[in-house]
Amino acid sequence: MKQRPRIYYTATQKALMWERWQKGDNLHQIAQLFDRGHSSIQRILAESGGIKPLERSRSALSLTLAEREEISRGLATGQSLRSIAQLLGRSPSTVSREVKRNGGAKDYRSAGADSSAWDRALRPKTCKLVLNKPLASIVTDKLQLLQWSPQQIAGWLKQTYPDDESYQVSHETIYRSLFIQARGALKKELVAHLRRTRIMRRSRHHTLKDQALGS
Repeated sequence: MKQRPRIYYTATQKALMWERWQKGDNLHQIAQLFDRGHSSIQRILAESGGIKPLERSRSALSLTLAEREEISRGLATGQSLRSIAQLLGRSPSTVSREVKRNGGAKDYRSAGADSSAWDRALRPKTCKLVLNKPLASIVTDKLQLLQWSPQQIAGWLKQTYPDDESYQVSHETIYRSLFIQARGALKKELVAHLRRTRIMRRSRHHTLKDQALGS
């Protein structure tokens, strides 16, 4: 039997998958929208444990492509880094780091520099439960020993440490640590202590009546 080629979904199609998943549709229902088998949908959703990945965005403090083009033009006409920085309303150190990071004055190219900056932004932020080991230990004990849900743990932390944000964590962060497995945060085995131990998190709109249709 000839194997069907691997399916590559567009960003728009993936966005529709997540929208339907969060509204409570099961894998079979979503797959029908694309005339595909449910396993191809499961592959996409399982990559992040059934939790929609955070949308990427640029920091307001980052240099824009237009600013990088100004830097490139300035370098090409022999302007000093200080004068370029003054033109952009940026500090000379910001422009200097930008140029050094991207090949120096001779090889600097705005498009390449902007693309590299976007790639560097892909690096995941360190999870709060990795940075605060005592907090991770508290969360682990509540999950493992008391069988509390992430919502209960988040609420208890907020009540117990109202003036210390370093000991507060959202239930979404706990779920992400369990399903997406932030390195050094919570062990995967703790998923077994959740009320529902499926490998992907379901939407709160999902109901048991859909289970027969595939989850």
